[in-house]
Order: sequence, then C-alpha cells, then structure tokens
Amino acid sequence: MFAVIRTGGKQYKVAKDDIIQVEKLDAEPGAKLSLDEVLMVDGGKGVTVGAPLVAGASVKAEVLEQARGPKIIVFKMKRRQGYRRKAGHRQDLTVLKITDIKAGA
Repeated sequence: MFAVIRTGGKQYKVAKDDIIQVEKLDAEPGAKLSLDEVLMVDGGKGVTVGAPLVAGASVKAEVLEQARGPKIIVFKMKRRQGYRRKAGHRQDLTVLKITDIKAGA
C-alpha cells in the first residue's frame, strides 16, 4: 500500500515505514502528525485518485528530527563587467517516518 501526499508545495510517494525529508513543519521531534492532503492511494485492491484530494484519506507520520539540507552555492556573474556575487543557502527540513496510511471512504 502506498500513497501520494502533498506538503510544502511538493508531492511525495510514501509507504508505511518510509523515512522522508520534507519542507520544514512546525513540530517537535517525537510529535505525531496527520498529513491530510492525499492525492492518490493504492490499497492493493485498486487505485483511488482524488479530484484533487481523496476524501477521508490521511497519512500518519512521526517527526524524527529537524535538519538542514546540503549547502547550495548561488553565484551570479556578468562577464566583462566585474560583477560577481556569491551566496550560500541551506534549506530547513523535517525528517518524517510514515507510520500509517488510511485509505478513506
């Protein structure tokens, strides 16, 4: 059984016991979350596709940690102008463990 969920403007295909990194959510490590934006559920008997969401479906998850992604270098340059700008960025992430998938009605 797997589901496709939407959080932080991105879509993730998840199954039970998966560990995923999503955009930062306001939750402490050890907290239980319910992700209600479920776009599709495959329950083994058939696939349920939402329009746009599956009614009554939810995915339960546990917050493992609040982490930061890898450093990304942002470099801007205009040739022959002497213009150079260098900046770095690290995205804040939340690490989730999927504990349960409820298919809905």
